[in-house]
Amino acid sequence: MKLIALQIKTTSNFQENLTHLKNLINLCEVKSLILAPELALSGFSYDRMEEAAQLSLKAIEEITELSKDKTIALTFITKKENRFFNTLYIFHHQQIIHTQSKVKLFPLGNELEYFSAGKEEDIKIIEVNGLKIATLICFELRFPQLWEKVKGADIILNPAMWGLKRKDHYESISKALALVSQCFVIACNSADENMAKGSAIINPFGIVKKDDSKEIIEDFFDLNEIKKVRTYINIGLDR
Repeated sequence: MKLIALQIKTTSNFQENLTHLKNLINLCEVKSLILAPELALSGFSYDRMEEAAQLSLKAIEEITELSKDKTIALTFITKKENRFFNTLYIFHHQQIIHTQSKVKLFPLGNELEYFSAGKEEDIKIIEVNGLKIATLICFELRFPQLWEKVKGADIILNPAMWGLKRKDHYESISKALALVSQCFVIACNSADENMAKGSAIINPFGIVKKDDSKEIIEDFFDLNEIKKVRTYINIGLDR
């Protein structure tokens, strides 16, 4: 199975962003696990929240159809009871199998003014084809107490829009998460001009596969790598 991070730019044209994302998904191998950057279809379009939420409804339908033979994860601007959320959806076998809204909103990005926080209990490990998958959304990567909630996962997803000035933070924390959790991490960051890129597939031994010049970052998932590190460097995680 391939693990794939789509390191893409987000333009002001929401429909073009959706079309480009779908084209890239179609290029990915079947049975891949694909992650897009945080709010890849709209960005933090605070002056167009209603429009973004409407596009999300359309995009969710279309990406559900694309998940026939792939597992796809990305976040959308969603609206519920007149409040906006930054919500992750995971699609598998043309079904929505998990949602969680961002819990830790980034204060320097004015997220607290426009978004409502999700529920921490929604951050959890889910099972897909016998694999344990969990997600931390962007800024949530910085909170050690949330690492405890995803401990035991085989794959941790991190969709992000992480700023260029903190590039080293993003890459260092993502690698540390893989080492501490003894699992694979898909770090998927935006390729916008002011963003850090640094998208990577990181294995349980901390080996990093990344390329800031590419839109598709991919590597193979090997469950034996998890079994090996958890056996020989035993910190109490089972597999």
